[in-house]
Amino acid sequence: MRTVRLLLLLLGASAVAYGGWLLYPQIDTTLPWLVGGPLLHDALVAPLVALAGLTLSRLVTDPVRRYWITAGLVATGTLLLIAVPLTWRPASAPPNPGLQDRDYPLELTTALAFLWIVIMIILILIHVLSRRPAGRSADDRG
Repeated sequence: MRTVRLLLLLLGASAVAYGGWLLYPQIDTTLPWLVGGPLLHDALVAPLVALAGLTLSRLVTDPVRRYWITAGLVATGTLLLIAVPLTWRPASAPPNPGLQDRDYPLELTTALAFLWIVIMIILILIHVLSRRPAGRSADDRG
């Protein structure tokens, strides 16, 4: 077993060394991304997500409603993460017909509006169904 672990360690270390060798000529353009991404996440994204979670837990006490709002926020974050690079900068290569000739800001807005309309409909249904009486007993039928 020790031999297998040593071989896997050597294989992994050689893969890291080879990746570093390939990365070295591009280090001046890659270093800002390698350092800036985690710094941006830790300084901005993580505190905002924590603050949103804390606010959500204080404002929405019903766990079912909180679940749907959290799901909507996660889906919103995912859509923004995917769409922001496409809306923020122009394409770095010749456009691919059908892919880069879209109106990404409009489509992002449409997707977010549709997502939150569905979430609001679900929340309204939850509210209406929770207010409905459970059913009449045999004594009430008269």
